[in-house]
Amino acid sequence: MVNLGKLFIILGIVFLIIGLLWSFIGKLPGDLQFKVGNIQIHFPLMTSIVVSIILTIIFTIISRFR
Repeated sequence: MVNLGKLFIILGIVFLIIGLLWSFIGKLPGDLQFKVGNIQIHFPLMTSIVVSIILTIIFTIISRFR
């Protein structure tokens, strides 16, 4: 039961972080957007870096609990 409590705390923190960052996804400085005629290409470079850092932190925290 103790492990279940830790899991709920971790999931709560993860959902909190996702909720706070949801409005910024795809709108960060560093996200590239190209328009040529009717074609629009969106390359979320900075968003990918931020998501990578957040996932690294989350997995590091999870691995320390094991």
